[in-house]
Amino acid sequence: MSQLIPEIRVGQSIELLKELHILTRDGKLNQDTRRKLKQVYHLYQFIEPLLADDSSLVDMGAGKSYLGFIIFDLFFKSKKGGHVFGIESRQELVQRSKDLAQRLKFDRMSFLGMTVDESMNATEVPQQVDVVTALHACDTATDDAIRFALKRKAKHIVLVPCCQAEIASVLRKQKGPTLSKNILTEIWRHPIHTREFGSHITNVLRCLWLESQGYQVRVTELIGWEHSMKNELIIATQKGLPTEYPSQRLRNLLNELNLENLESRFFEN
Repeated sequence: MSQLIPEIRVGQSIELLKELHILTRDGKLNQDTRRKLKQVYHLYQFIEPLLADDSSLVDMGAGKSYLGFIIFDLFFKSKKGGHVFGIESRQELVQRSKDLAQRLKFDRMSFLGMTVDESMNATEVPQQVDVVTALHACDTATDDAIRFALKRKAKHIVLVPCCQAEIASVLRKQKGPTLSKNILTEIWRHPIHTREFGSHITNVLRCLWLESQGYQVRVTELIGWEHSMKNELIIATQKGLPTEYPSQRLRNLLNELNLENLESRFFEN
């Protein structure tokens, strides 16, 4: 089958691609699924260089474990070691993933039905992991994934944040006092700008947070803007870099934006 469709790599699981709706039921690609497959490969090219044959990868808020399955199929399936863990609180999705992994004989995949808080101390996951991913983790779920990664001393963290609303809400509440304090408040005075700026500054704070923990951070776009506005890809690699400067920058930014009440989130580790 893969030889008949040039876009599909040799050895990829056709059953998996059908389950993920990348291939149609009759094993074909249409325009939408071809674009989806291209996006999958694009994301994978960022993650593959971070992996070793024996890597442990934890996908937080895994949902249907779309990302975990793709990574296992393209990378770990041909290796003798390595393990993919999917953490998801919705039990029906966990069971569906377990069933699919069993059918595909992906025996080095585990799916854990638990919240992020429960996973922080879960014995089923190694105390130190190599890679933590969170794809389209909504609102504060990305922060939860970062907390997990920091606790498990992850070597690499790959994040695609989505629909950040919390900081925009805080900015909105603080708009009055901040307006008289700082001319920069004009950047988010209008509601639509509050939402957009809140989303942007959330990721800026996350990058500084990771840098304050010794990570080297790279920010790029996941796919073309024409496909999605939720497009930011954050890749962090633990390098043991100096932490004092980014920590101070993080505090200064929180103070400048009247977000001091969020300090405990970023400085609890």
